[in-house]
Amino acid sequence: MSIEDEGVTFEVEEPELQKDGKKVIRKGVYLLPNLFTTAGLFAGFFAIIASMNGQFEKAAIAITVAANLDVLDGAVARMTKTQSEFGAQYDSLHDLVSFGLAPAILIYAWSLQELGKLGWMAAFIYVACAALRLARFNSQNQNEDKQYFTGLGSPASALLIVGLVWTCVEYDFAPERLVSILALVVCFWCAFLMVSNFKFASPKRVDLHGRVPFVVILGPVFCLAVFFINPPVVMLSVALIYSFSGPVLGILKR
Repeated sequence: MSIEDEGVTFEVEEPELQKDGKKVIRKGVYLLPNLFTTAGLFAGFFAIIASMNGQFEKAAIAITVAANLDVLDGAVARMTKTQSEFGAQYDSLHDLVSFGLAPAILIYAWSLQELGKLGWMAAFIYVACAALRLARFNSQNQNEDKQYFTGLGSPASALLIVGLVWTCVEYDFAPERLVSILALVVCFWCAFLMVSNFKFASPKRVDLHGRVPFVVILGPVFCLAVFFINPPVVMLSVALIYSFSGPVLGILKR
């Protein structure tokens, strides 16, 4: 008798809706998008280890890499038509590790630990809000407007924390009392925005399939050039502006 006959298997089975409306059971997972997700998960795990060892710049870079891989796995899945429920759930678990746990441990190890119990409480609240944000997104994903996110996305929230830590490390701002309070405020700000009902523009609004004027390609080139002039400051600035875009948009609509 084989292992599979006894009910023990390493195979993944999930229902897939066909064009005629019938559901069939498919075995296996799509390799390409899940490879990007696994690479992002590794980057998040590496960031946690680096933070525990006091290597804050390496941790910040690893979370930045994880954020880019998170964009790529979704884009690759959509372009190759390899979306699946397994991939969506795996991506959510990756987000919780890379954009929930990793930035919380980074900012705690760098500065929040100076505040004692208040520091680790703030870090935990950030992780809990990231988990709640992901759970809400998964439960409302079918009904949500694809052009906007409800609540600040966990990758954007993580990049705001990364930008703060990376900038302070780059310019030798020691995590003293004032800097620790700033880190505390940013941590609570990110946590609040993730569980809020503010609308934030989604990168999925960008059409990667259609043709565009040649001059449009200069936009990404210019953005890359500006980013590499001073990565931490540019990241902090862009993430901070994006974090305020939701509340500002909500106020303007009212």
